[in-house]
Amino acid sequence: MIAVVKTAAQNTRADAVVAADMNTFGKIFRLTSFGESHGRGIGGIIDGCPPGLVIDTDLIQYDLARRKPGQSKITTQRKEDDKIEFLSGIFEGRSQGSPIAFIVWNKDQQSGDYSDLKDIFRPSHADYTYLKKYGTRDHRGGGRSSARETIARVVAGAIGKQLLQKPGISIRAFVSQVGEVRLEKSYTELDLETVEKTIVRCPDQQAAERMIARIETAAKNRDTVGGVITCVVRGVPAGWGEPVFNKLHADLGFAMLGINAVKGFEYGSGFAGTKLSGSEHNDIFIRTEEGIRTKTNNSGGIQGGISNGEDIYFNVAFKPVATLLKEQHTVDKDSKEVTINPKGRHDPCVLPRAVPIVEAMAALVLADHFLLSKLNSI
Repeated sequence: MIAVVKTAAQNTRADAVVAADMNTFGKIFRLTSFGESHGRGIGGIIDGCPPGLVIDTDLIQYDLARRKPGQSKITTQRKEDDKIEFLSGIFEGRSQGSPIAFIVWNKDQQSGDYSDLKDIFRPSHADYTYLKKYGTRDHRGGGRSSARETIARVVAGAIGKQLLQKPGISIRAFVSQVGEVRLEKSYTELDLETVEKTIVRCPDQQAAERMIARIETAAKNRDTVGGVITCVVRGVPAGWGEPVFNKLHADLGFAMLGINAVKGFEYGSGFAGTKLSGSEHNDIFIRTEEGIRTKTNNSGGIQGGISNGEDIYFNVAFKPVATLLKEQHTVDKDSKEVTINPKGRHDPCVLPRAVPIVEAMAALVLADHFLLSKLNSI
């Protein structure tokens, strides 16, 4: 009898630990996020940030501005300043080694736009699955499942980027495909410093114009369109990552697939590499003045789960935004067939605003591996 009670208590505790961890990302550099799309605000707690790091709040605000709604004609017109407010962990501009708590207040919610959807399951949203898991849901903008939660990731990622400046690591993402409009050039042929010069965040002007036109066509038809974001990480030294369960590319994939609307992840040669023979695909090692390098980089900077010192590059596939401003058929909680015609302000394409989110999640992974590498060197 006692043994059974003990086992039940242990199971309850295990369930509680698992549930608590679902809102936390990272091993050493950890982010716990909170908040809902139409709640009072979105925030988080960053734990594990080393003390003494100079925190540039302007850089954090810059990344939030790249993510926020209403920034151009091809994004949702919800108006939010997304002004960061730090509550703890920073004193005189430096991290203290204690938890860094922050919040961004919501100001332009229009919850009434969702009143007709309270008991209805929107196609390809988390409404049905959330209700089945928790037995309750916040129908206002998707609640916790809303992409507005990514504010917390962008804040933590911006601090992660600043931590990664110490070892000289840079992270740059850009839109490489919108619908069928694809940027054919390799990232090595592009000036990634020009990403912010177009509202679609594509570093090639001609491709950017075609992408913008494709998004505008989707919006005109009250429809949406998906695409691909490419991310390039430079400066990661050889030796980060683990050979078995915490492979560096596996951690990056886990991070990217946790972003709203992401449907795929590939690094290095990815699926295209399956069309090559081994002799074509192998990255030959060569001697250079800088040390050992590879002649090509089909491996995407990672071999055996561990960084090899070359550029790390990967693609992240985003589905079309699920909310359409047009009539769709679905069912309600009583299994009754209904027709919906949603209101509100929604992105016809999420990609331009997702660029800083991809960068942020990459920064969280790499900040973790940076700190892990320092532990391994002790």
